[in-house]
Amino acid sequence: MSTKAKAGFVLAGFLVIAGALLFTEHRAHVLGLLVWLPLLACPLMHVFMHGGHGHHHGRRPNDRGSA
Repeated sequence: MSTKAKAGFVLAGFLVIAGALLFTEHRAHVLGLLVWLPLLACPLMHVFMHGGHGHHHGRRPNDRGSA
């Protein structure tokens, strides 16, 4: 077996180990941040789904829809 092939196996092994360690470490951080997702979703849903306060969708406050 040539030196280049041995170096390729060592590099592949290093990349597999490094990838596994990075995956487990980042997964722990992401799962820790998921706890805050419902708390962050409340104001975002309020802004984007409710439309904020004071908006009457093009109607004046005294306009009751009568012609």
